[in-house]
Parts: sequence; structure tokens; C-alpha cells
Amino acid sequence: MELKGKKVAFLGDSITEGAGVSDEAHRYTNVFGTIAECEIFVDGIGGTRIAKQTAPTVDNPRFDLDFVSRVPALPADADIVVVFGGTNDFGHGDAPFGAFEDRTQDTFCGAMHVLCKALVEKYPYGTVVFMTPLHRLSEDATVNELGVPCKPLAEYVGMIRRVCEYYSLPVLDLYKNSGMQPKVPCIQEIYMPDGLHPSDAGAEKIALCLKAFLLNL
Repeated sequence: MELKGKKVAFLGDSITEGAGVSDEAHRYTNVFGTIAECEIFVDGIGGTRIAKQTAPTVDNPRFDLDFVSRVPALPADADIVVVFGGTNDFGHGDAPFGAFEDRTQDTFCGAMHVLCKALVEKYPYGTVVFMTPLHRLSEDATVNELGVPCKPLAEYVGMIRRVCEYYSLPVLDLYKNSGMQPKVPCIQEIYMPDGLHPSDAGAEKIALCLKAFLLNL
């Protein structure tokens, strides 16, 4: 796929917003825009999740701006849409994981279906790509930061892969192929100091992975 001059819209959470990097120029979206010579549109909101939440977040309502609710604000003329989320559904979501057969936003699995369908319908002539969550230090937890039971992160990653396959959407598997596992101390120090958010070096890795992935589509 030719990338130069294309308009790429990013939909994501704190990593897409730029948490962990030294400044906006080092955000993976901006690094990608520079190296791929693309126009970028960034909708990254820290704390947000794919699934609709059961209880409102009182102290920070922005956390409840789930991905599906933000699809209408994405530019209609985007050539490529990149979705990067799911780690917050695991980390502090209160929606049940659900099952593949679900088709409402009330579970993670159902919300993935709703999101994919909404994007496919909005961009029938465009390219919609998902990136899986990265590894994180807490990825094996079965109770999240809210005290809500959850599946290990690998199961959220697996469901993203499965639902995207159903809609025939390409998946850049960062969980499998990013080279970043913060449980390895030197990797954490260089690429993910807090065990979750990529540093400048980590963001550059993501941008390079994304460019190579899209060039091969």
C-alpha cells in the first residue's frame, strides 16, 4: 500500500494520546506521520475503553468516551483508520468480557463487533486496521484496578484478533511482534518505563512496525 500523502486517522487511548513520551513530536502517531509522509488525525483519549461502561466514572467522565461513541467524529475522508485499544478494558473496565456471539456494547466482545461494523460501514472504500494491546506488567491479573473480575490480557488480545478476522480486518499484532515485554527489565527500562506506556524509543518502535505493516497490505 502506498502511504505518502494518505490521510490516516488514529482512534485510541492514552498511548495514542501520547502518555509516556517526552513531547507530542515523539508520540507514535506523529513519528509515523513523519516517516510515512502522511497527514494524520489523532483521537486519543487517556483511560478510554472499547466497551461501554456499566457505571459512570465520576472523577473523570472523559474515561467513558468509549471508542464506538467516537467513530462519528473521525474524518470521513480518511484513507486509513488505525484503532489501538483494549488494554484499558482489561486494566480498569467494568464491562463483562462476554462471548464472541455478543453484538452489543455492553460486553467487550460485543463492543468489538459494534466497533468493527461501524468502521466498515463508515469506510467501505478505506482501510481499517487494528493494533493489539502491548504486553504490560499486570497482564496476568484476573481482577483489575477497579476490583472487577477480568480475563488475562491475552484473552482480550485474542478476541480482538478473532473479531477482526470475522470482518476481514488486518491486525498488527503488537502483543506478538512488537519486541516489547516489560517483564524483561532491560526492555522495560528502555521501551516501557512504567510497565505500560511506551517511551520515545517504544513509540518509535510502534511507528516503524505500523509503517512496515501498512506497506505490505
